[in-house]
Amino acid sequence: MIGSMKKQIGIGAAIVLVLGLGWSAFFWPQAELKAVPEQSQAASSAPAKKAQTKTPASLDGAMVPHKALYEITMVSAASGSQVVNISGNMFFEWKPTCDAWTTDHRFNLTYEYADSPAMQITSDFSTWESRDGKSFDFSSRRSRDGELYEELRGHVDRLEDGSGKAVYSLPENLSFDLPKGFVLPMQHTLDILSVIDKSNSPFVNRVLFDGSDTEGPIEVNAFIGKSVNAMARLPVNAELDVSLLNAPARDIRMAFFPLLDQETESSDYEMNAVFHDNGVISDMMIDYHEFSIHQKLIALEKTKIDLNCDAN
Repeated sequence: MIGSMKKQIGIGAAIVLVLGLGWSAFFWPQAELKAVPEQSQAASSAPAKKAQTKTPASLDGAMVPHKALYEITMVSAASGSQVVNISGNMFFEWKPTCDAWTTDHRFNLTYEYADSPAMQITSDFSTWESRDGKSFDFSSRRSRDGELYEELRGHVDRLEDGSGKAVYSLPENLSFDLPKGFVLPMQHTLDILSVIDKSNSPFVNRVLFDGSDTEGPIEVNAFIGKSVNAMARLPVNAELDVSLLNAPARDIRMAFFPLLDQETESSDYEMNAVFHDNGVISDMMIDYHEFSIHQKLIALEKTKIDLNCDAN
């Protein structure tokens, strides 16, 4: 059951800010929101590269580095579903460096079943994506009831013709050829932002690779909906940075299709999200057909960065 749901409760949040929130994770209590390590595993292991000559503000537009904590609850289940409840938390952090973007997703989820004991699933998924779109590092660890059962690690190189190659070091002997024009998580987010205010371009269709599992690239269809007042939808508390929530926001509907499985025309899952032009996702509902999950924002703050990208 858990093995078949790796792409589910796995990639939902990653895809939307990195619209790719690669859903694989770990629990960070609210009190620990400010005590997150300053570098992801993928970021810290990436090779040093020459700095850009522009500042992060000019490179990333309205996007703001931030940390967010979400409460995850199951809101519905199909008749006959073996899953009777899912609950937990997800911590997410996005921040830029001079030559790349890094993300961390950490989940702690409890799965309850109708005819078997509950299971505690924790995971930690990190990415490092170069700003030129040519290089991508990813790593994840998943544990069941405290015991590690899966570890993924790999790298993507984009070729001169726009295609690419994803090669895993864990597990060994696993690789995927990526088609011309494929996007990485942050590229996908920026593509959404580039059309979000253009009423004549409501659709974005891309082939995405994010490294969150061993299933390869996926096709993502995104529909840009109407502007929304996120503040009116979200109960405000002292743990939420209101200045981030006041950024313009849109409803976005996305459907995710397995690119390598040509036998089905139905999506793996679909997602509704309130997506702000500063990169914050303030609300998310994910439909996995067998059940639906709500991801509620409960804590949000800016991540402080101090970069001198003009240095040689």
